[in-house]
Amino acid sequence: MIASALRITAVCTLGAALAACGTAGTPGPARPAHAKPAASPSASRPPVLAPGPGGQTPVFEHGPRSLGKTVALTFDADMTADQGPRAASGEHFDNPDLIGTLRTLKVPATIFMTGRWAEQYPAQARSLGQDPQFEVANHSYSHYAFTADCYGLPTVEPDRMRKDVERAYAAFRAAGVPHPLPYFRFPGGCYDRQALRALSGVGVTAVQWDVVSGDAFATDADAVVRQVLDGVKPGSVVVMHCTRSAAPTTEQVVRTVVPKLRKQGYRFVKVSELIGETNGHR
Repeated sequence: MIASALRITAVCTLGAALAACGTAGTPGPARPAHAKPAASPSASRPPVLAPGPGGQTPVFEHGPRSLGKTVALTFDADMTADQGPRAASGEHFDNPDLIGTLRTLKVPATIFMTGRWAEQYPAQARSLGQDPQFEVANHSYSHYAFTADCYGLPTVEPDRMRKDVERAYAAFRAAGVPHPLPYFRFPGGCYDRQALRALSGVGVTAVQWDVVSGDAFATDADAVVRQVLDGVKPGSVVVMHCTRSAAPTTEQVVRTVVPKLRKQGYRFVKVSELIGETNGHR
């Protein structure tokens, strides 16, 4: 993660921020000057942060701390481009029980999905994308790293980074996800100036987090629960995973964490609501 001095805090109006971005998160046609504006832009277009200097991709980590106890649970649906044989042999990169628990508990959530995951599980991707309780965002196509030395992941060359993001949106559309959001999470959370510049013009806000759940490869659900509860603050973004093979305790963690946070007065929201609150707070 780059230094905090590089974090982009500027925001702009919703219309200006998304003027170049279609519903799939890739550049869309400009609206003719004579066209009527949408009756409710905030209802039809998700909020984003304004680009940084030179159009550099902005980065969001958490919502305002002073606007009440809201928290966003986010889940990375990870699958790298080369894991198809493992899925074919029976390894589960999905987690239907986790999604079922979120639905039962009525917890809205943001799913950062790789394009390869959407190809492997198109029915699940479509179900998530069509369910108003969830929002689907981009986690790259390949889940290869956008920097060197990122948890041992293979890397994407700078001149391929934008294409990797756009390929994920194409995979979402092919799976039947109607409105993937213009939010992007770097694989491994690893990024630098070069990666932010490479995605300039795509129209996405990079979404990080301020609470690491520690669910990846964890076997002690209680330890993950403690880490989440100790870390959450008003406006927090919690990162977890929607991959049963790599995060087998997550469903159990959610069943414990959700009622405890609700008892503390927290309300669960999607990332889009936190970004909207940030825009209104500036």
